[in-house]
Amino acid sequence: MVRLNEIRAGEVAVDLPPATDAGLIFIGTIRTPWTDRLACPRQGRLDGPLCRLEIAEPFAPALAGLEQYAEVEVLYWLDRSRRDLVLQSPRHDGSARGAFSLRSPVRPNPIGTARARLVGIEGATVLVQGLDCLDGTPLIDLKPDRCAFTPLAPPQPGDFETGPA
Repeated sequence: MVRLNEIRAGEVAVDLPPATDAGLIFIGTIRTPWTDRLACPRQGRLDGPLCRLEIAEPFAPALAGLEQYAEVEVLYWLDRSRRDLVLQSPRHDGSARGAFSLRSPVRPNPIGTARARLVGIEGATVLVQGLDCLDGTPLIDLKPDRCAFTPLAPPQPGDFETGPA
């Protein structure tokens, strides 16, 4: 993990372009045991500590049906991450690599993803295990684990026809 504003040998920071609004809406807040980046695990574990996804109103009704899944994908905004490093040197690695080739939270759009075990749902709070983010992290989205879905059938002739031109 990069300490605050640290630049390691081989790393490159850039001036960020002006922000544009993508219309992102945070749907809640994540509660974890970690308040310090250095104490936070690098990867979540499905047997990790219990964490809480506090879903904001009016999004609580969107939880209907989620209880049928054993695992969920959690997308979150790493609001305390640097965004300007395009080349990074992972600790103890000694070489610099592009931000897009790493799972580092330091990236132009610091979106974190985790596969988490669904422990339960209590009202508008989802209990999970498997996260690797700080307490208070903004929640972007929550989805059933993609592995729980049956793959779509291969395309068939006529599937993409739109009719006469």
